Amino acid sequence: MARYGMVIDLKRCYGCYACVLACKVENRTPPGVFWSRILKGEMGVFPNTVRQALPVLCMQCEQPDCLKVCPTGATYQTEDKIVRIDKDKCIGCKYCMMACPYGARYSVREWESYFPEGLPLSPYEEHCKQVWEEKSGTGVSTKCDFCIDRRAQGKEPACVQACPAKARVFGDLDDPNSEISYLIKTKRGFVLRPEVGTEPKVYYLPPR
Repeated sequence: MARYGMVIDLKRCYGCYACVLACKVENRTPPGVFWSRILKGEMGVFPNTVRQALPVLCMQCEQPDCLKVCPTGATYQTEDKIVRIDKDKCIGCKYCMMACPYGARYSVREWESYFPEGLPLSPYEEHCKQVWEEKSGTGVSTKCDFCIDRRAQGKEPACVQACPAKARVFGDLDDPNSEISYLIKTKRGFVLRPEVGTEPKVYYLPPR
């Protein structure tokens, strides 16, 4: 069984938000919910500073803290080590949201409109709401699942496919001949917050 992960090349990423929008379109996430995000900051010492984009998402940890604290077993790992949520078991206690070191989880009470308060949902929003509630439910924890439905069709995750800079690579971490394994080994791949011990499967390549 493959063990899937992702590599994000920080030299290539220029913070265009294509991954963020592709994720929202693919998953019909409501306002304020970003399974894929871009954090931005400065690096260096003035006057030699640069703006750096840092894409973040669910890290699909090998040892996920969110799973350890879930009281109902709603959070679980598939055979290929993808962390998922069973909306029918989740009771909305938000323990997993507090336990996640990466802030990757959300809870949505109601799919609200993107338009000003008081206006009814548009037909497209009604469709998005229906798709969202069928997959993710309401009042329960939600997060990225590496586009498991797309991968079942042989496609890449939406954020990977949408990246115009080809900054993202998705693949099997256990295959020594895969592109992702090669990049991690040869380009100094690293993970965020290794000290928390969750063993993330999203790797980054250094920006400079």
